[in-house]
This record gives sequence, C-alpha cells and structure tokens, in this order.
Amino acid sequence: MSRFLGRLGEWCARRGRLVLALWVIAAAALMGGSLVFGSPVSNDVAIPGTDSQRAHDLMRAGFGPGYDVGGTVQLLVYSPDGSLLDEPRKAAVERALDRLREQPHVDEVSTPYSAAGMSPSLQIGLITVRLSGHDSTQQAATAQALSDAAEPARQAGLEVVAAASGNPADKEIKTGPSEVIGVVCALLVLVFAFGTLTAALVPIFTALVSVASSLGVIGLLGHVVDVPKQAGIMATMIGLGVGIDYALFLLSRHRRLLATGLTVRQAVRGAVSSSGGAVVFAGGTVIIALSALMFGGFPLLRTLGWVTGISVVTAVLTAVTLVPAQLGLLGHRVNALKVPFLGRRPESSGWGSLGAWVARRPWRVLIGSVLLLGALAAPALSLQLGPLDEGYGAKDDPGRRAYELMEVGFGPGSNGPVSVVATVPHAATDADLDRLRDEIETVDGVRHVSDGEIGESGTVMMVQVIPDHAPSDPEALEVVKAIRGLDLPGFEVHVGGEVAALADAGDRISERTPLVIAVVVLLSALLLLLAFRAPIVAIKAALMNLVSLGTAFGALALVFSIGLGSGLVGMDPPAGASYLETLFFSVPIETYVPLLLFAVLFGLSMDYEVFLLTAVRQAYLKHGDNRRAVAEGLGSTGRVITSAALIMVAVFTAFIAYPDPMVKTFGVGLAVAIAVDATLIRGFLVPATMVLLGRWNWWCPRWLDRLLPNLSVEGEEDERPAEPAREPERVTV
Repeated sequence: MSRFLGRLGEWCARRGRLVLALWVIAAAALMGGSLVFGSPVSNDVAIPGTDSQRAHDLMRAGFGPGYDVGGTVQLLVYSPDGSLLDEPRKAAVERALDRLREQPHVDEVSTPYSAAGMSPSLQIGLITVRLSGHDSTQQAATAQALSDAAEPARQAGLEVVAAASGNPADKEIKTGPSEVIGVVCALLVLVFAFGTLTAALVPIFTALVSVASSLGVIGLLGHVVDVPKQAGIMATMIGLGVGIDYALFLLSRHRRLLATGLTVRQAVRGAVSSSGGAVVFAGGTVIIALSALMFGGFPLLRTLGWVTGISVVTAVLTAVTLVPAQLGLLGHRVNALKVPFLGRRPESSGWGSLGAWVARRPWRVLIGSVLLLGALAAPALSLQLGPLDEGYGAKDDPGRRAYELMEVGFGPGSNGPVSVVATVPHAATDADLDRLRDEIETVDGVRHVSDGEIGESGTVMMVQVIPDHAPSDPEALEVVKAIRGLDLPGFEVHVGGEVAALADAGDRISERTPLVIAVVVLLSALLLLLAFRAPIVAIKAALMNLVSLGTAFGALALVFSIGLGSGLVGMDPPAGASYLETLFFSVPIETYVPLLLFAVLFGLSMDYEVFLLTAVRQAYLKHGDNRRAVAEGLGSTGRVITSAALIMVAVFTAFIAYPDPMVKTFGVGLAVAIAVDATLIRGFLVPATMVLLGRWNWWCPRWLDRLLPNLSVEGEEDERPAEPAREPERVTV
C-alpha cells in the first residue's frame, strides 16, 4: 500500500494545478448544489419494534397526520399585565386565531378560552394548531411562521411564543461562529508549530475544502435518505479536526525529508508513502468505529454514524491527494513567510528526552499514569443519563421561554404529555373510553387525563395524559412504565409521546451497547493487526483507547452530572436558582450520546496510536533495540502529535459555545479525551508499556504471520538510495 500511496502522491505533485482545480470545483459544485436544491434534514427518531413506535403508527393511522409527530404546533400566549379574559386582550387573541386559521396547511386551531387552554391564573393561554400536508422536515420554520401570524396579539401587549417540538437534541443545528473560532485557533497552533505562515495555511485550506465537500454531499443526500439534523454539525466538528490533523502529519514529514536534501517530488513521495499509510489506517479506524453504530438498534444513530463517516473519508482523500498537489506547487516556498521568533526548532529534543526518561523507569511511569488516569475517570461512576427537555435550553431561546410558561401555567408534566393509544377487537364505545380513562387515573403520578377520542376505524382510542413530572424527571419514566403495566382485559394498550420514546430509546441502546463496543474494539484491533502484524500491539492499543474514553466520561460526569462547571460551558440554571444551585447545576445527558461519543472518540484516539506506533516500528526495524526505538519514536512524533492534539482540542472547545446542550456535551468530552490521550497516554502510558513488553511488542505466531496480507503502514523513510535496513528477527512461535 505504501508504494501505491507514494506513486499517487508523486503523481498529484506533478499535476498539482489539475488536482487543485478538481478539488476546488468539486467542493464548490457540491456546496452550491446543496444551497440551490436545499439540504433536507429529518426529525424522525422512529425506533422500530418498540411500544412507543407502535403507538405512533396507530395514532397516525387512526387519527390522521394532524396527530403525528410534527403535525401539531403549540403557541403560548402570556399577559403580563392582567387577565386574558379582559375584552381588549380577548379581542386581540381572537384576531390572532383568525389569522392562524388562514395560514397554509392549518386544519384546526383550538382556542385558549377553554378549560384545557387557560391557566388557573388566567394569564397564560394555550393555542394548539393542527396541520396536514406540510413539510414535516421544516418544523422550526413552520412554527415560526405560525408565531408570526399571531402578531395581532403582540400588538395588544401580549407575549406569544411557539413551544418547541421534541427536545433540544432534535432541533436543527446550524453552523455559526464556532467554526471560525476553531479554524483561527488551529491556524495559530500551526504557525507556532511550523514557524511559517505558508506551511500553516496548507492544512487549513485542505480541511476547508474537505469539510465543504463532505457537507455538500451530506446536504444532497438529504433528498434521498433521512439525514439527522445533527449530521451537519458532527461532520463539521470531526471533519475540521481530522482534516487539519491528517494534513499536518503529511506536511511535517515532507518538511523533514525536504530538509535532508531530497527534491520536492522525492520528499512528497516519501511523505505520502509513509505518513500517508498512517493516515489511511487512522481514518479507517474512525470509519470502522462510526460504522459500528449500525448495530445500536437506533436508526438515528445508524444514519448519523455513516453520514458523519463521509467527512472522514473526504479528509483522508484530500490528505493523500490535495496536500501533495499543494506541496508540488509550492516547492521550497512551503517554508516562505517565516514568522519572527518562531524559527525552526529541533523536532525531537524535548520529546526525545522524555522518551528516554520514561524508558529508564517504565514501572514507576506505568503505576503513576494508571493512578492518575483512574482518578480522572472516577467521576464517570456518577454519570447520569436521561431525557433532555427544553428547560435546559439557553435563557434567550424561545423554546425555553415557552417551556417555562407551560410549566407555570399548566404544570411541569404539560411539557411532556403522554399519548395512550388502545385498540379493542370490536367497535369502541364511550364506555370503553371511560374505562380506559378511569384505569389511567389510578396510576400514581398522573395529573390529568383528557376526554379522549375514538379513531375513524372505530377500534382505536386515544387519550392524552399529563404527568405530575417534567419530561427530564426520572419519575416521568416511571409513569410510562406504570401505564404500560395496566391490566386491561380486551384492550391492547400502547404508550407514545416524547417521554415514552426516550425511555424506549434508552432501553434499546442499553441492550445493544455491549455489542457495539465489542464490534468497535475487535474491528479496530484487527485493522491494527493488519497494519503492524503484531497481535499484542493491536490489543494493547484498543485497551489504551478505552482508558482515554474513561477520562472523557469522567469529565462529562463532573461538568454535567455533578454540575461543577456547567455554568462555565454556558448551561443556564432555572430562573430563581440560588447561588449554590447555579454553581452545581446538574444536567442530564441524553442516553444515545455516550454511545455516539464512544464511537467517535475511539476512532480519533486511534489516530495518535497509529502515528506513534509507526514511528516506533520504523526505528525498531533500523536497529532492533526496543527501548531505544520507543524513545526515538516518541521523540520524532511528540511535537507533531502535540500540535495535532492542540488543534483538535481548540476546534472541539470552540464548539462548546454552541447553545445546543448536545453539542456542548460533545465539545467537552472530545476536548478532554484528546488532551489526555495526547499527553498522559501517548506520552507516558504507551511508551512505558512498550518498554516493559520489549520484543514481545512485535511478536506474531508463524501461522498468523503467514495468513496476514502484507499491508505495511510504515512506508519508506526517504527516497535516497541506501542499503536496505535489516529487519530484526521477528519473535515467532
């Protein structure tokens, strides 16, 4: 593979203008196409085979799309100065209702002047708008249009806000200033690492082309498949991080080879044949980890995994083609525009000394690293998973304002009503409906049960249940379980709604998590085995990644579950919270987030493992001294891995500024894990274990050595004619 990559890199360097033009045209065409034709996203969180999905299907079939997810929009009307029953205010609300009935796709508009629509204080009213024939993928735009139509009420001094559909993680996430901040921080790190502005701009340009291309592809895919709303932001986060890092590794190797006196094309060939192989294998581990989400049993996760993987594929392709093209065009000018006081420094001095220091005392380093990493991971035992409702949104978010008005006016459970759908083998009667209502009212935690309806088929009944608890309260899940456990002979009862769906999602993910973890670990270890032909190294690398994951979950628990620092990442506590509650504001973490974070982090952590092992392996093949090879490998890669990690940490930290709690969660988890991975694990734990294992690092059974294909990841160190290095005798049995 290294020879193929070397030839590919040299070809791209010779035809730099062509390759550059093709990538720029492709990126512009894909992004332009997604802008012209749109980038549809889906809020479909269906979970086939669950009780909530069965309730959803029966509701849609028996009562029409107006009762479907996205078929209803609720508007909250608030009078801060008095009762909504006062004639001027009531007249203004009636004018707003008339305007709403005139809007496209509106089937029914319920008045707030009813027992179910008016709060006891008479200051908060609820307008429910049922829709049909609308574009359910544009729920936010539809809600905003309906809110704008209620302008007559605002002109009378009333506040009108649209209640959000679903939870914050379901809302469309749009790009913003965080991408710009991340790119600027990455540029500063690159300038400091290379000392020249020209070299620093190569990875930045490559990553931008890569992200633009992948976002264009994902946007156009939305016309043929259901693309989750989170796909764009995930692709941007991962694409920027790996896109800059992969280009950085290639550029760093190219400049070192160029400094030895090689021609530009020889240096490009040598860089792509060696570091390019590491890039391909590193990208492969990320793709494998994301693809394993298909076993999660959750369509949202499955699609999010392979769609996000598109950004990684694009990053690998641009690294092995667009970077060589730019290097071929720049030639020796890659070192132009030097920055004062940032001249070229020895690559391995500090890290080489650290490697030698670790090699002299491996046991002490190993024990100290394990204890420190264990302390960092310990808070993970307090990780709290659960639904995330609009009450955790930003203070200035209309969805949170609507949530608070609904809670004050109609109780906390009104923000997460439970839909109970029941079928009977005969034509349903009012007596059947009354029996269903009476049984549900006996359940602890139920505050109110609606009158209910009988569907057009005559065999389906539905009632809306308002619990005593907010959607994010674990007690709300207990209400769902209790209703499902009712004994109603002759009735087939199914429970749907947001709370029920989240409960089913949590159960499904908990059930499939061991399978996903096993697939990710085994396939990643297999890929490393193919790369290095060393079973112990492959298994150890997978275990080291699990260690870094523990520190990430520890950080999430500390910040969100315990609440220490949740305010620093922009999580706003409830209005009227005390000073202590503000300092320790606990936020639940969505049940699907840890599994998705596991897949992403496992793949990203493997990147640095591959690059470090590649350097150690190259040094070991030269002289056969394992202790020396570990020190040299850490010395030659320490600076570039640190720079790459700083870039990823900067990119992921910038995304913490997003108002969306899910993005904040990923930003914190990814930033902490990458920082720990590139310092404690790759700088101390991995070298210490490799020194202790000695030649067993590269042990391989004879039968396995014969079976494995030769997919060398090390490549060629340079292109100068030299005596081929004799590989030390492989330890075999």
